[in-house]
This record gives sequence, C-alpha cells and structure tokens, in this order.
Amino acid sequence: MIDSPEERCAVYALFAVVALEAALNFTVPLYIQIVQGRSPIATAIAMMPFNLTVFLSAMLIVNLYDRLTPRQIGRFGFGLCTVALLWLAFVVRNDWSEFPVLFGLVLFGIGQGSLVTLLFNVLVTASPKELAGDVGSLRGTSQNLAAAVGTAVAGALLVGLLSTIALGRIAASPVLTKELQSQVDLGNITFVSNDRLRSVLEGTSGTPQQVEEAVRVNTEARLRALKIGLLIMAGLALLAVIPAGRLPNYRPGEIPDDGATGEGERSA
Repeated sequence: MIDSPEERCAVYALFAVVALEAALNFTVPLYIQIVQGRSPIATAIAMMPFNLTVFLSAMLIVNLYDRLTPRQIGRFGFGLCTVALLWLAFVVRNDWSEFPVLFGLVLFGIGQGSLVTLLFNVLVTASPKELAGDVGSLRGTSQNLAAAVGTAVAGALLVGLLSTIALGRIAASPVLTKELQSQVDLGNITFVSNDRLRSVLEGTSGTPQQVEEAVRVNTEARLRALKIGLLIMAGLALLAVIPAGRLPNYRPGEIPDDGATGEGERSA
C-alpha cells in the first residue's frame, strides 16, 4: 500500500494533519477554560463550529476533485491550516475574543476536513482493490497514533514553554522575593487560573502586592506560551506542505483502471 513515494507522502500528510488537529483540540480548550475562565460546557459549545466545519468540509471537498488535483488540494489545505494557526496566535488575548478565535477555528476546520478526506481517497485509489480493507486499517492506525502524538507533544510543549517563561519572569521580578518563591512549588508549574493561583498564595506569607504580581506573571506567561505554541504549530503545518507536494497530480478521469496511480503518474 505504501510502495510508492506518492503513497508514503499521503501517509505522512495524514499523520501531520491529524496530529495538528489533536494539538489544536488540546490548545484551544486550554485557552478557553484557563485563560478565559469558561466552563467545560461553554468550551464544548465554542468548539462546536470547528467540529461542524471539519464534518462539512470532509463531505463537500469531493466537489472540487474534477477541477483540482490531490496535489493542489493538499497544498491549499496545509496552507490554510498554516494561515489559521498564525491567525489564532495573533488574536488570542486575555480578554474574550470569541469571533476572531471562531474565525480561526473555522479556517483550520476547512483545511483539516478537506485533507483527511483527500488523503484517504488517495490511499484507496493508489492501492489494489483487494487491499481496500488494509487501507482502512492503515488509516485508522495512522490517525490514532497521530492523535496521541499530537496531544502529547502539545501538552509537553505548552507546559515547557510556560515553565521557562514563568521562571524567567519570576527571577526578574524584584517583588517576588526568594522567601516567597521557596514557599511555592516552582518545579511543578502548569496552567492554572488566576483564582486558583490566588488561593494557593493565600497559604503563604505573600503580601497583597506580591500576590498581584504573581497573578500578573502567570497571566502574561500563560498567554505568551499559548501564542508561541500556536506559532510552532503553524510552522509544522507549513512544513507539511512538502509531503503534500508529492501527492498524485491527477484528476478522476486520469486515474488508471488498475489503481496504480504511482506508475500511471510516472509513465505520464
């Protein structure tokens, strides 16, 4: 099933887009619940347009197969994902910015839904008919692995960025003394709400001024970590244009009868 460069690139591209979706599904709810302080139900409602966009794009992209080749759609899809992630990194704020974030999610959903359907069709078309069931297994395995890797990498990346940024700002702040720092577990910095941070600092000897300074550091470090994380994800989406550029360059009427698209493209 993956004996040609085009088929292997389809698997690489499928892995990349599903991993990016998993990373975004981790990052945006984290932003909505922790930064914006929204409830889990509100978070689920906020993510609904994104999920609906993925669903609709996956169904409607087939209407473009007669006019665009898989290579063109693949490049466009990853380009759209890159733009969406850059947009999200630009618009996230500590104050609620619902429509700009929603717009970015819809853009990413269009690219993601289009790519998942396209790449599965490429694998099915490129493989012999008797291996159709194996193509489904390959797709499922790739998606499950990509979702796990995307979520794990996003979590480790964001927490690592937050720890680095927060520790640097704490060390640079003259208000947050060594005495106060020794009373807080700085080796276990993670995403917490400002209210949670205040409740933790109430058990220390921190003054109101120190508490407010710690909240300010947490707010700024948290937002910067999310922005940098989204920018890194945008860079990965841009790199995924490379395997997308190796996808088959055919239209439906040009697909060989035996399904050997790789050989057909090379002979063409």
